[in-house]
Amino acid sequence: MKKLALAAALSVAATSAYAGGMAEPVMEPVMQPTVVEENTSSSSAGVVVPLLLLLVVAAAAAS
Repeated sequence: MKKLALAAALSVAATSAYAGGMAEPVMEPVMQPTVVEENTSSSSAGVVVPLLLLLVVAAAAAS
């Protein structure tokens, strides 16, 4: 009975060892991360035009 149990254990161990086979490993290409650069303007750009317009209106009102 011990020999039967030992044979069963060895056969189970042997079948799990060959379950995957000896296939060549598949190498997937590595994708390099892309860098996106955004062009930013200065924060004072939205203030310059209204200030110039206010200056022109004030100069026109003063004369």
